[in-house]
Amino acid sequence: MTGAALVVTALTAAALLLGLGWAAGRWHAGRGERAAGPDLGTPVERATFHTLHTASLAAPPLRAGLTEDAARKAARRLRSLLGTEALCLTDREAVLAWDGPGADHHQRRAMARVAVMLESGRSQSVRTECQRPGCPLKWAVFAPLTGEDGLLGALVAYGSRESAVLVRAATEVARWVSVQLELSELDRARTRLMEAEIRALRAQISPHFIFNSLAAIASFVRTDPERARELLLEFADFTRYSFRRHGEFTTLAEELRSIERYLALAGARFGDRLKVTLQVAPEVLPVALPFLCLQPLVENAVKHGVEDSAGECRITIAARDAGSEAVLTIEDNGVGMDPALLRRILAGERPGASSGIGLTNVDERMRQVYGDAHGLVIETGVGAGMKITVRIPKYRAGVHTSGPRDGRAGTPVAPDRPDGAGRGPPYGG
Repeated sequence: MTGAALVVTALTAAALLLGLGWAAGRWHAGRGERAAGPDLGTPVERATFHTLHTASLAAPPLRAGLTEDAARKAARRLRSLLGTEALCLTDREAVLAWDGPGADHHQRRAMARVAVMLESGRSQSVRTECQRPGCPLKWAVFAPLTGEDGLLGALVAYGSRESAVLVRAATEVARWVSVQLELSELDRARTRLMEAEIRALRAQISPHFIFNSLAAIASFVRTDPERARELLLEFADFTRYSFRRHGEFTTLAEELRSIERYLALAGARFGDRLKVTLQVAPEVLPVALPFLCLQPLVENAVKHGVEDSAGECRITIAARDAGSEAVLTIEDNGVGMDPALLRRILAGERPGASSGIGLTNVDERMRQVYGDAHGLVIETGVGAGMKITVRIPKYRAGVHTSGPRDGRAGTPVAPDRPDGAGRGPPYGG
């Protein structure tokens, strides 16, 4: 699904919600709902406000998809939205949730009628023909719930009498629920896409780097066994973090800790040729960001600063607080790149270009999560090094992490020597 499709769907949901507010507002006003307060306007306006508020409470569960748990949480809100005696949500096979009386003797009848409605794909209003004394469920409106794969189930609203207003309101509610379900499908598609991109990054973790890291560790086994042990632990922690299987997002602290491990391994190989400076404001450490979005940028700096040149490489990694954003920069004094070539790589016109996969992947994920204004900003030139700037909003809906999960507690620390053998103060020094 494209970003444009998501916007169109969201706008459709908003339009349906406004129409739903008006229709259900008329319904509530016609039923003589009590005034919520003297400052909320006319009865229709008060009912519309109530409708919009209730719909906002029903939406989050529906964004999980048409499941029993989501239906159970949403059914009570949807029944309140329509003001009906009972309401149920079904998939194509069974009733998922029922709110109100009559479940014991109406559920089986409901599914028989849902099967008929699903064949036509159109809303239906029918008499329940219920003969049980005292049962208030005399009329039922069956409205289809749709998604990308067609008809998913039904919303069934039960009333004590036939009402054209209820038919219209129930149909609008079903359309609004369908939009929420479609958004949930888009969310899942987005999640699958991000997971695929993370898998691509993991596949890009160079076997060349892994072999060289293990070779560097092996070179210290006899001459400096303690350092070999420390580097082996760094390697284990780095691979554990890079290949973890939970969460699209992590914290800046976790990402920097993984980068520290990467630099310790790179420092063991390149020695004094690699000089690293970290300048990190402590207040931005808890900021959530896409998993593995900084490590590929640092790997790019190491490649162009050390592997592609014969001199000393200086890499500066900085993170500063900029109000509502955290601004991160990764800068190296390496060989740089032709700006025109870089634009072609980021545009996907040079898919086989060295180190292009990592930069393109990170740029695309940043734009997907935060919008086009938050893509990578890269300053470079042939022989002029490279500076990459990343702006990460501190708060964004849907972007959250449950905190460190690599089993190591405490504040991350940075190496105080380029080779990573020592332990220095916390980030931000």
